[in-house]
Amino acid sequence: MEANELEAKVVEIIQRTYNVKSVRLSVPGDIDYKPGQFLCASLNAPSEYKRYLSISSSPTEKGYIEFTKKITQSDFSKRLEVLKPGDSLRLRYPFGNFTLKDPSQKVCFLSGGIGITPIRSICKFVVDNNLGTDIILIYANRTEKDIVFKEDFEAMQERYAKLKVAHVLGESPRGFKARVGLINSQIIKEEAPDYNERKFFICGPPMMVEAMKKILSAELSLPDERIITENFTGY
Repeated sequence: MEANELEAKVVEIIQRTYNVKSVRLSVPGDIDYKPGQFLCASLNAPSEYKRYLSISSSPTEKGYIEFTKKITQSDFSKRLEVLKPGDSLRLRYPFGNFTLKDPSQKVCFLSGGIGITPIRSICKFVVDNNLGTDIILIYANRTEKDIVFKEDFEAMQERYAKLKVAHVLGESPRGFKARVGLINSQIIKEEAPDYNERKFFICGPPMMVEAMKKILSAELSLPDERIITENFTGY
């Protein structure tokens, strides 16, 4: 698939959590990408700021493309903070192979923090098209308020019986169902007892991705071809 390059206008900025925002961009015509892929966004202000960011929207959501980013102290984040509807960004897309090749394959997503963005795209695509893919998502965050797309995943679970979401938090929540601690082999076995039948997709900070790969290969004896990864560096 060849990369498209175009100028896109901001139509909406959506506050997802206290420190995560989605930027929704109007794109004319058909938007050709696979759920789980990423784009390159360039801002001119006055010099060029560029970042590679996962596409958090699904191809089933027509007329726009969206990326979601944790707001940090980086120059790119600071510029993003002052973006408003009507502003333009230069986009190049799609890139990446963090995609669902076979919808009939049982999958398990292991994610941390902002690593949820391509997974949201894939899950939304599966649910909207009722593909029948059996999905388990184990999603780690520090606290409940750090959970990105919390309401989206709740709505998807109501619509689609084959999607199960298990939250793992660093701090005990109040009145919210979640495990406390870090994702480990025991949690994976309990939340995905048929783990030997699943393909695993891991997306999050590099240290988390490496830790999950080690658990899957060394402790759960899964072969490399059943483990797909995407690293989020720099945010």
